[in-house]
Amino acid sequence: MSNRDAVEKFYLATQSGDAAAILDALHPDFTARIAPGMPAVTDVVPESARAALAGVWQPVFRDFEIAPFAETWYDAQDGAVIVTGHYRGTARSTGKSVAAEFAHVWRVSDGKLSALHQYTDTWCWRAALVA
Repeated sequence: MSNRDAVEKFYLATQSGDAAAILDALHPDFTARIAPGMPAVTDVVPESARAALAGVWQPVFRDFEIAPFAETWYDAQDGAVIVTGHYRGTARSTGKSVAAEFAHVWRVSDGKLSALHQYTDTWCWRAALVA
């Protein structure tokens, strides 16, 4: 499996809201840095795959029906993959749409995602929560 395949597996899992598939895509020692100001997120620096699921993706899925859609891919050195695209979805409480740009810097180890640094326009996320 290529590094890009490993990242694509994660995006497909989030697009279907499949928590088990998200965990399967992540390395057990997964770490992340989530954009400051992300609504719903309770852990912006999770230190494991389970902590990321509990502190990032589950709270986001609770408040939003949303997923990342990759548009541009860049292979970098040392197992890094850089992806830009848009999160697309809606805020559950208001029904307002979200179309927030992102840049993800991924690290891949042993065919699994071992690290993520997320950049996104958190204003778009927050604006969708305002009635």
